[in-house]
Amino acid sequence: MGEKERVSAEFEMKERDPGAPVLPVVNPLSEKPAQKSDALHPAVYVATWISLSSSVILFNKYLLDTMKFSYPIVLTTWHLAFATLMTQLLARFTTVLDSRKKVPMTGRIYLRAIVPIGVMFSLSLICGNLTYLYLSVSFIQMLKATTPVAVLIVSWIMGVSPASMKTLGNVALIVIGVIIASFGEIKFVFIGFMFQLGGIVFEAVRLVMVEKLLSSAEFKMDPLVSLYYFAPACAIINGVTAMVFEVPKMHWSDVERVGYTVLLANAMIAFLLNVSVVFLIGRTSGLVMTLCGVLKDILLVAASMLIFADPVSPLQFFGYSIALGGLVYYKLGGDKIKEHVSVGTRAWGEFGQKRPVARKLTIGIMIFGVIVLILGGIGGSGVAPGATDRAKGAIGAILGQGTGAAR
Repeated sequence: MGEKERVSAEFEMKERDPGAPVLPVVNPLSEKPAQKSDALHPAVYVATWISLSSSVILFNKYLLDTMKFSYPIVLTTWHLAFATLMTQLLARFTTVLDSRKKVPMTGRIYLRAIVPIGVMFSLSLICGNLTYLYLSVSFIQMLKATTPVAVLIVSWIMGVSPASMKTLGNVALIVIGVIIASFGEIKFVFIGFMFQLGGIVFEAVRLVMVEKLLSSAEFKMDPLVSLYYFAPACAIINGVTAMVFEVPKMHWSDVERVGYTVLLANAMIAFLLNVSVVFLIGRTSGLVMTLCGVLKDILLVAASMLIFADPVSPLQFFGYSIALGGLVYYKLGGDKIKEHVSVGTRAWGEFGQKRPVARKLTIGIMIFGVIVLILGGIGGSGVAPGATDRAKGAIGAILGQGTGAAR
């Protein structure tokens, strides 16, 4: 569903170069609290976020496409209703959401600010889930690389930031790469392509509206507090939409066929993703978050190829590589990239001197990953579908057990 990609898009705004517009989740005028000592290594939070974010996308694709639960608006409404319930429980029985008390939220502000943002949020989620019915996960991830470009243009249109041709030039590589990847898409479906573009535009508008809301020092909200305010409005909006378009043709047997346990697990993973982002933001740097986002996208493309046998052409690989390179350049800037490459090169050399065996093992794992990616592309193209069929069968067996238990 879209939760994962929405959260990712929000905190990714923090990592751009100083010349680019910044769309924060936490108010930039407020000071970031000093990090507390933590027994867990930051890599644990990174791995958790990547796992949950990827799981939400693959899980939704499996439900909507493979299991033929063709009700994306209903699924989105279920996620938001579950998030509303969980945030209300956290607010009542824990201190996790106590920062919400510092937000001067009134009924008038909620109707004039939160509800319009909720409408954009709902539309982006609906379009994002509808896309899974038509396009592959790998191609969807490639298209989502254009989100920063859409945010940049919308911020200019809405007057949030001044137009800059230099900044537009910095994102040109992203657009070029995605265009090349689109031409290389084997299973191109125009209606799915339009749904995804619509989702990106609605998400961009939402992010710019969030920036305007957070322009006051009084409004500082982490992702979980934002979810506390936005989820109820979005659940109602999506629920009304579902009642009009999907509920009349839906049968309770569709829910029973998927299974109550499976749907509950799906909503829980989506909610835990929002929780993981809160911890990730406070315990990693902008560089780490940027690179983790790129790594997550690459892993999602590979997983889509292996699990759903999504074909990815060499032209798409080439185009997506250009887009990812442009994305990193846009967020970090040329000077920072050179600095980090220099530091990374020295660290890699020192690592090889101190732990030569571990370095060789790391190289071997990287080579193995590339081989798996190549074989996945072959399997996705239909040349060697056996591995993907076995992977899909294993996932189906696991979820099938959950379905049986739910009944």
